[in-house]
Amino acid sequence: MAYNSDFDVEAVMKTLGTISDKFQKDSPEDEALRIAAVALLYVRDIQKLEEYRSYFREFVTGKPIIVSHSFATREEADEWLTSGKATEGELVSIAGQGFTAHHLPKGWKFLRAYLPEELDPPPDKPDPK
Repeated sequence: MAYNSDFDVEAVMKTLGTISDKFQKDSPEDEALRIAAVALLYVRDIQKLEEYRSYFREFVTGKPIIVSHSFATREEADEWLTSGKATEGELVSIAGQGFTAHHLPKGWKFLRAYLPEELDPPPDKPDPK
């Protein structure tokens, strides 16, 4: 599958609408397409579109999600972040929790991003699937 790293949200929305028009209103297919469309709009509206694009690219290409640095404390991580060594979207672990580095209008900041191991069920509890 080809991946357009700069996909146009409006073009995707138009395509979803065209496909949705082929199904009866309120059908399971119509509902699924509506849910997908609103999810994409939500990601854009909360200004996480670039983060989603990165996630989608990694998902499509099968590229593993790699933690670039691990820090025992938030203080250590903040020191690294202000050192100028961080790159946009870089994934780090802070006390076992995932965060990505982002340069925002007010400077660099960590935003929460779950690590793969944070999404797995605890070892003592079986997977409900």
